[in-house]
Amino acid sequence: MKRESVLFVQPRQVRVVEETLAPPLPGQVQVKTLVSAISAGSELLVYRGQFPRELTIDATIEALSGEFAYPLKYGYAAVGCVVEVGFEVDPSWEGRLVFAFHPHESHFLAWPNRLVPVPQGMSPEQAAMLPNMETAVNFLLDGHPLVGEQVAVFGQGVVGLLTTALLSRMPLASLVTVDRFPLRRESSLALGANASLRADDPDLIAQLRRLLRGDRSYEGADLCYELTGSPAALDQAIAVAGFNGRIVVGSWYGQKRADLNLGGAFHRNRAQLISSQVSTVTPELSGRWTKERRLAFAWEMLRQVDISRLITHKFPVTEAARAYEMLDESPAQAIQVLITYT
Repeated sequence: MKRESVLFVQPRQVRVVEETLAPPLPGQVQVKTLVSAISAGSELLVYRGQFPRELTIDATIEALSGEFAYPLKYGYAAVGCVVEVGFEVDPSWEGRLVFAFHPHESHFLAWPNRLVPVPQGMSPEQAAMLPNMETAVNFLLDGHPLVGEQVAVFGQGVVGLLTTALLSRMPLASLVTVDRFPLRRESSLALGANASLRADDPDLIAQLRRLLRGDRSYEGADLCYELTGSPAALDQAIAVAGFNGRIVVGSWYGQKRADLNLGGAFHRNRAQLISSQVSTVTPELSGRWTKERRLAFAWEMLRQVDISRLITHKFPVTEAARAYEMLDESPAQAIQVLITYT
């Protein structure tokens, strides 16, 4: 049979190619994709050619085990229905709605143990947000937010907004977010932020310090999240962090370098820079938290957080190039973009 696959062929050049898909091997199933979510952070780095060459894409995901080099299939949030089962596969798999960490393709083959059954009552659109929610859960595990803390989140893209939604469920002293775009700042407030500031405001640091502290004695943020993908925001997070403040770096910069001021407040404040990446669980929690436990909690949070306002655009797979062009050139218009399949 034929399938359609999204292929990154050069910087800012995406094609949808038709390929022949073989029948499932013994032990495999075929999945017909219904919807897949674009990760505007990492996928735009691939789209723009800003990924690190000769690095494994993701050794923990079989479908992404190659190297970063054009031409390249990329993406990791596909939801579909099992339409065919191979020999030796339990027939009950047929017809199941499943999630897969898989690139944007209309059909694909998979081993059942690589698929995640979608919980009853959850829509394909909700399920496509699973990687983003799991990342947000991971940020909280890495940041260890405590009751009464003052927290700043830089970046209110999809993952930033979901991180804000989770943080807002805690009894924090203050939760202030920062983003460039009005649409995202409005969504941030709707999801529970106490205030959301313009990233380009020349008085940003002073405003953050004032909003975070209020009438409390601790100056600055106990905890900052840098989720913008912009190295300049990391310098802002360092500037606003208080004594012994924690700064979780959730952005993937690709080839971009960060020019940081480490000679002033950072040095004297004993600030902590924490790298966060969802492919692993932070070592100090790995005795109790496994990937399976984190994934199960991410599903539960998807039930509780209203994600409908975050899905702003849907493009048929044949117009995938237009979806990336829009995210690249008009990011203020979009939050979560989905690719759909007929």
